[in-house]
Amino acid sequence: MSVKRLVRVNQLIKQEVAEALYRVMNDKGFDLSAVTVTRVLTGSDLRTARVMVSIRDHEAERTRMLRQLEHRRGEIQEIVHRRIVLKYTPRLSFELDTSIETGDRVLQIISEMERKPPAGAEAGTEKGNDGRPA
Repeated sequence: MSVKRLVRVNQLIKQEVAEALYRVMNDKGFDLSAVTVTRVLTGSDLRTARVMVSIRDHEAERTRMLRQLEHRRGEIQEIVHRRIVLKYTPRLSFELDTSIETGDRVLQIISEMERKPPAGAEAGTEKGNDGRPA
């Protein structure tokens, strides 16, 4: 299978899974607004697809939320099967993706570094380009 086709299939499955979540995941205690489908990695034979999801602000409940997604996997997979015409409908599996949180943490560190004065520089003693106090 060509790489371009696999990329298109991954994107299409990602979109359909994200839409299917809103139809299927209506359990009490499941904060769907915290769940983002970040990417889908489909096997080259189209038999399996790893659905990477990010769950924000629910560190203590992530395992439970992933289990709920996995429990409803069949319903989500059925919706994908009805909406996407493929020779095989991939078997979905859900995995936690922490890349968004990692990126947020890196941005937070950079922001903190920009706010701190450089080492050795004291407040009020900074000089302009011409050597005179600013």
